[in-house]
Formats: sequence, C-alpha cells, structure tokens
Amino acid sequence: MTRKYMLYQVDSFTKEKFEGNPAGVITNADGLTDYEMQKIARELNNSETAFIFSSDNNEYEIQTRFFTPTTEVPICGHATVAAHYARAIENNLDSSRVYHKTGAGILPVDIVKENNDYKIIMTQGKIEFGTIIEGENKTELLAALNIKDDDLLENYKIQIVSTGHSKVMVGIRSIKTLNELQPNYDALSNLSKIIKCNGYYIFTVNSQDSDILIDGRMFAPAIGINEDPVTGNANGPLGAYLVHHNYVKHNNSLFKFKAKQGEAIERSGIIEVEVKIEDKEPVEIKISGNAMIVFKTELSLNY
Repeated sequence: MTRKYMLYQVDSFTKEKFEGNPAGVITNADGLTDYEMQKIARELNNSETAFIFSSDNNEYEIQTRFFTPTTEVPICGHATVAAHYARAIENNLDSSRVYHKTGAGILPVDIVKENNDYKIIMTQGKIEFGTIIEGENKTELLAALNIKDDDLLENYKIQIVSTGHSKVMVGIRSIKTLNELQPNYDALSNLSKIIKCNGYYIFTVNSQDSDILIDGRMFAPAIGINEDPVTGNANGPLGAYLVHHNYVKHNNSLFKFKAKQGEAIERSGIIEVEVKIEDKEPVEIKISGNAMIVFKTELSLNY
C-alpha cells in the first residue's frame, strides 16, 4: 500500500526564488514515523524540514515538528514561516490566527493575506536569558570564529538567549569582518557540548542600509547546519537581548527592526522582528516575513 504526501520546497524571508532560507514542508504528515521524517529531512538537506500533523485536541489546530538533516529540533523560525505559507496557499486561507503545537509549546501564527499573497507572523516561545560566555569559553569561541577581542562590539555581552531554541549572541564591529568570517566548525561543535548551545549568531549593528538595523550570520554545526541563511530563532532572541541590555532606544512598549542575513552565502533575506516591552523588559517576540514556493511535488512511500 502506498502513502502519498504533499511536499514543498519553500524559500522564507524573500519573494525571490533561490534566495532567503529554504525549508522543506510536508503539509499532510499524519502517519510518518520519526525515522521517516529524519530520512526525508536528510534527503532534502535543508537546514530544517517542517512536518504538519493533524490536531488531536482543542488546544491547537495543528502540530508542527522540525528536523535538521541530523536531528529533531524544538522550533524553527524560517520553517514555521515556510510551513504556514505552504498551508495557506494549499487551502486558500483568509487572514487568520492558527495555534500550532511545537517543541517550544503551543504558539500562535498569524496568516496575513495581502495582495493575493501571504505574510506569516510567528509568535515565538518564552524569552530566556542564559549563560554569559566568559573566560576560557570566550577564548575558545573567538578562536573558533577566527576573530579577536578588538573585533567585538564594545560593552556587548556574549550571551546565550532563547525564544524556544537558544543561540549565542556575538556582536562585532564590522560588516566586512562579518562577511569574511571563516569559522572552525569542529571547534564550534565541540564548544556547543560544553556551553549546551548549538547556534552562534554573529551580528553587527553598523548596517550600511538605513532600513536595516542588523546584519548577521548564524552557525550551528553541532546540529548539522554549518551556516543557516536567515534565522528566525536567532533574530527573535536578538531583539530580546538588545532591549534587555539597553543597547537600543525604544518607547517602553514596542521595538521593531529589520535584519538582513545570508549575503555571505548568496542566500540573502530580510526578517522583521517585533519586541513587546513591559517595564523596560522584553515580554514577547514576533518575527515575520514573506515566502516563495520553489516547487511542490508528491512523495510516495510504501508501507
């Protein structure tokens, strides 16, 4: 007996094919095993592939699971945008809010229909500020990134921050240095085991584009992603980090910015970040962006 699944390749945070961050999406994943999902993710070889399952209770409409080529991860920003974009196109959805169950909890996704297309707004998970990387671990990190203390943004802490899937925030002075980074991926993977964080978001606030606040690159070799083009679960936590440490000015209610990522690997995309603020602290993060279906096909699997 043959099972048939709708498979999409979607580029997130762009309206140009072959730009932004590619994700695989299966919109009717009921019946797939963990083993099969991992095999599919490895075959597609995107940084993440999203699998949409039917709900079995009233708390959420769907369940979404995310796999890198080597492992399952709790949540993924660009694959969430990709999954809900593909689902919206497939079902010709109107503007609506959908609750999906993820490894980071039950979270809302807003589908905004505009100009016969869709923008996807993802509310991220709980904001958590983790370890500040200092001492020997900082030395190891800088060596792995092939940068020096002088390259770092002055007074910016190197810190682990999470909105569901943690990243190390590393601010540097120069976009030139950013674009020329050639990390030692093995060293970053080894450090991940020590600091218990798999992703490193290297960013600069000295953007040459007045509309863009942040330029960044994200490396996560420990989970099979040497470099991720445009990362929701890096730029979202970064927004919380910038507000928490008073690195940016805001109105104590809302802070919005755009980030550009992926230029160094010729997969440029733009992500919008919105930080809700109460008592000068970040309390909720939303990321949003466009997407583009590159192809869709049918995957047949035999029992």
